[in-house]
Amino acid sequence: MNKLQKFAGVSAISEALIYIAAFVYFGAFWAYPADGTALEKMTYLADNQLIFSMIYFLMYAVFGVFLAVLVVGLYEKLKLNDDPLAKVGSVFGVVWVVLVIASGMLANVGLSYAVSLMDVSAEKAFDMWRMISVLIESLGGGNELVGGLWVLLISIAALKAKVFPRGLNYLGFIVGISGIATVYPDETLTEIFGITQIIWFLWLGVAMLGQSNVGSSVQGNA
Repeated sequence: MNKLQKFAGVSAISEALIYIAAFVYFGAFWAYPADGTALEKMTYLADNQLIFSMIYFLMYAVFGVFLAVLVVGLYEKLKLNDDPLAKVGSVFGVVWVVLVIASGMLANVGLSYAVSLMDVSAEKAFDMWRMISVLIESLGGGNELVGGLWVLLISIAALKAKVFPRGLNYLGFIVGISGIATVYPDETLTEIFGITQIIWFLWLGVAMLGQSNVGSSVQGNA
């Protein structure tokens, strides 16, 4: 159990670092010509295809793997209290894992296919990429309903079980509610979810690592 808690704690911190890396990349290095022509947009994507694919792979596929470890780790920690909220929340966590990884696979394969269409027509290539982008945003980018429900339900269960610091669980309420609120298409809500979740992941990871170390010490002294 302690090893799983350590892995889950490291995974939570890793997810926060992935969020930060994505914010830095898109904030400092991404120069997509949003007001350009279809040819200019697709040319930019083609020229940056490798780095763009790597960032998307990190944001979605790698994030999804760490998320899977965290979902299982949190469930194992909370299941002893036999709280239905922990069980239902974990189901949403598993669904989120699937959606996130699927989004990453769709992004990488879709971008490659869209770029290949440039030999036919830049307009057709851009139309294809725009359609793929909508699917990505719907599954795991712009709509954080599933992730929000997972964080909210797990936080309620943890608060009831007095598993983590109260402040961490209350922060989880904010993260969860802001994630659920992204069903309304507003980029600000998505940013609030992302920023607050970075803090939540970091705090959760530190808490889980601290508790696993305490558990190891207790077992060692027994």
